[in-house]
Amino acid sequence: MRVITQQSLGGPEVLTIVDAPEPQPLPTEVLVRVKAIGLNPLEALLRAGAFPPMLGRPPFILGWDISGVVEEGSLTYRFRPGDEVFGMPLFPRAASAYAEVVAAPALHLVRKPASLSHVEAAALPVVGLTAWQGLVDLGGVTEGDRVLVHGGGGGVGHVAIQIAKALGAHVIATAGGNKRKFVEGFGADEVIDYTAVDFAEAVRDIDVVLDTIGGDTVERSLEVLRPGGHLVTAVAEGDSELVAKYEAAGMRFSGIAVDPDPVALRGLVELVEQGRLRVHVQETFPFEGVADAHRLLDGGHLQGKLVLTV
Repeated sequence: MRVITQQSLGGPEVLTIVDAPEPQPLPTEVLVRVKAIGLNPLEALLRAGAFPPMLGRPPFILGWDISGVVEEGSLTYRFRPGDEVFGMPLFPRAASAYAEVVAAPALHLVRKPASLSHVEAAALPVVGLTAWQGLVDLGGVTEGDRVLVHGGGGGVGHVAIQIAKALGAHVIATAGGNKRKFVEGFGADEVIDYTAVDFAEAVRDIDVVLDTIGGDTVERSLEVLRPGGHLVTAVAEGDSELVAKYEAAGMRFSGIAVDPDPVALRGLVELVEQGRLRVHVQETFPFEGVADAHRLLDGGHLQGKLVLTV
């Protein structure tokens, strides 16, 4: 099989395609013939060495988001050969998903609904699980809550808007002016153009803020929360000073450490099948085009997700 690996840290050019032996599934794993691979900004940071070395030093194989077809595995009560599945196996440990074949714990996968293509399914797990765990598990969003989603046009953000709406929330999203229609198309009740308006002056009485931006956005979000409100962040979870500041103000502060949770994955599938959730893929690339895809990741400001097809 072919895999995408790297021998050193650096730019997209360090990603190379090589032949490798197929992995051997353990007793609780299945072997998946990959059809599509979702790409995430974290992988570009890991490739460049700009993030704590979750995968150790090179050589390593990036990637977690996969959609494909089960080829073999001993857990026939869960999946059978030929089943179409998707998921985010093993995160934050290496899943080595930039590959034509992946061995993954069966528990970390779910059946792909017929309404999702492999490309769409591969785009969903990391962003969908991050949004679900932030809003449902940590945020406890319920009907009537006011939810502010920072980065509404991004991968996590556009999915979070839809999950919050499905929970019955009034959703406000920040996004650049050129993404207003895009964000409104996913159900945001209000859109704040952060390039023209200070969100901290534009909104108040927010129950839950979901942050995907970091920086001073997290600190200034304290100003918009109602008493006892909750900030949930996907990027600033390790900032002890911010935690203390929020707690001193009587607010809650939570960081998302996304897990490959099959219950949440099935929740996402249910929303997809109800027509209440869709994932936007900005662009697809062939397996051989991974360096070009990573150049787009490096540039940021994406709408939705990028996906490799295998």
